[in-house]
Amino acid sequence: MINRIAKTPKEIVEHLDKYIIGQEKAKKSVAIALRNRWRRQAVTGDMQSEIQPNNILMIGPTGVGKTEIARRLASMASAPFLKIEASKFTEVGYVGRDVESMVRDLVDLAVNMVRQEKAEAVEGKAQENVEERLLDLLLPPPRAKKPVHPPDNVVQLESGEIDISNTREKLRQQLRGGKLEKRMVEIDAAQDRFPVVEIFSPMGMEELGINFQEMFSGIVPKKTKRRKISVAEARKFLFADELDRLVNMDDVIADALDRAQQSGIIFIDEIDKICGEKSKSGPDVSREGVQRDILPIVEGSTVMTKYGLVKTDHMLFIAAGAFHSSKPSDMVPELQGRFPIRVELGSLDASDFVKILTEPQNALIKQYIALLKAEDITLSFDKKAIVRIAEIAEQVNNNMENIGARRLHTVMTTLLEDIMFDAPAGKKNIRISVSLVNKKLDEIIEDEDLSRYIL
Repeated sequence: MINRIAKTPKEIVEHLDKYIIGQEKAKKSVAIALRNRWRRQAVTGDMQSEIQPNNILMIGPTGVGKTEIARRLASMASAPFLKIEASKFTEVGYVGRDVESMVRDLVDLAVNMVRQEKAEAVEGKAQENVEERLLDLLLPPPRAKKPVHPPDNVVQLESGEIDISNTREKLRQQLRGGKLEKRMVEIDAAQDRFPVVEIFSPMGMEELGINFQEMFSGIVPKKTKRRKISVAEARKFLFADELDRLVNMDDVIADALDRAQQSGIIFIDEIDKICGEKSKSGPDVSREGVQRDILPIVEGSTVMTKYGLVKTDHMLFIAAGAFHSSKPSDMVPELQGRFPIRVELGSLDASDFVKILTEPQNALIKQYIALLKAEDITLSFDKKAIVRIAEIAEQVNNNMENIGARRLHTVMTTLLEDIMFDAPAGKKNIRISVSLVNKKLDEIIEDEDLSRYIL
């Protein structure tokens, strides 16, 4: 676990710089938080359990990189990462998602992540086993030692025994060469037929912590059905079956629970939507009540999942919100105290947009160039055209709702719409000039109603 995130804060920031422009304070804060997790793992004795993570509250308008910072951080650390919207939850006892479901979702992600890693580790062995099983299906062993009329494709020894090794090796070479993909074989496929169980509960099916499919699979014996399929289809079926045999799910679950508890990251977006003034009439099912339900999860509690009990004491929680109509101080005091690190992310201007369009590894211009490359079309942009695109994005953000860097997607989609439509039969070299940008977008920008509709 320690080696997985053994990067210095500077190295973490350098990695984030490849994908996110600006927001140095936020990058620095999350880099320190991630490094502290590695440091805690290295602490010995009782002190390790006493060190609590410093949860982070990101404050800033939409589209400035809050979610992307958290997502890239988790990807770099190979940590289970879950993004949820706080506005989806309601207070316990009302129709809606319970806050504990975020922990259960994180554990499910951790199990899938660990299973995938262990499956990749045994993939070679699984392929070997699949090959042997396919050969058994293509050339089943003889039932009798001395058949009266041995098949033409086997060799009969002087002792009367059948030597199928030579034939098996020939079939192996043909199988590896892809010459037998269409040949039909018969396999016994398990039929997963379980009763449909509907439970009407105010907490929902997920809150029960029971996997009914697993329960019924243990009680009802699996039925198999003889199926005749091609070798290509059988290979996929047998490969999945071999992975199930080789991957020990008990080890997967144990590793996943540990990873979720020690390195899991939960990103709570739109937390400002559950802040604000108390409801003067009726129950406040989606504001302060939800905050008080989130509080024990963030400060450390034990949640029941279908894989067992999970502690949230050392999970890292990153909350984010625009806080346009509310302030961080509107959160209940106890919840404020659980997010001691506060980082304010600034709005993006035209110069930032130019960098976002060109510098990151996943820059939007690079994405469009790669898309059209699939049609053997070379797309290029003049520097002045890129600057003009950034200026238009900033202008539209200022005149309408500021959605940050996401505005670049709407502007680029409108600019390249005709090119993307005519691409299969269009020119093979396309250059985007500043005059073309102005021609396509100026009229839309000048017409305010049209601008609101399109951009």
